Amino acid sequence: MIAQPVRSKELRKKNRIVLIVVLALFLMMSLLAFASVPLYRIFCQKTGYGGTPRIVYQNANKVVDRLIKVRFNATVQKDLPWKFKPLQNEVTVYAGETGLAFYQVKNTSSEPLIGIATYNVTPDKAGLYFNKIECFCFEEQILPPGQVIDMPVQFFIDPEIINDENLKEVTTITLSYTFFHAKDPNIPEILGLPSLRRPH
Repeated sequence: MIAQPVRSKELRKKNRIVLIVVLALFLMMSLLAFASVPLYRIFCQKTGYGGTPRIVYQNANKVVDRLIKVRFNATVQKDLPWKFKPLQNEVTVYAGETGLAFYQVKNTSSEPLIGIATYNVTPDKAGLYFNKIECFCFEEQILPPGQVIDMPVQFFIDPEIINDENLKEVTTITLSYTFFHAKDPNIPEILGLPSLRRPH
């Protein structure tokens, strides 16, 4: 008569432990899924993986005798009525030398709009060596109707590029920016942020 309640208590205790473990695993998996996209973006920015330029806060410590042409490209998402262009087609810099370029954007609509720019480098394998010191990417740009602004991009190509056998033939790198409407429902995915929308 006494053994039954003891067994029942033990069973309830084991069930509670299993439930806690399952809930903890579910929570960990949810957090990992939620954080994986921004972590991936940070990883790309730190390593240059996938043609993502690295973001740094200081210039290169040396300049080497290898000239590289940097071309500039600009596109705008079709739902954003802005004109966007580089103010120079290309610049030629030595590896390690700090380069400066400007892009220009104009709001052609009759209302204030907010845009956010993303970027990448081609060829992808050059992303490891392309370092941006200053840029306008991933920041909201608010433009009143008809306003035109010039935006700087300061960069350098890591002088270590000369030691990479896979990049010996690379003489030209293209830096591309795309502006998206900040109200785009896909903007979290575009920017590498977790989406808070529930799946249908």
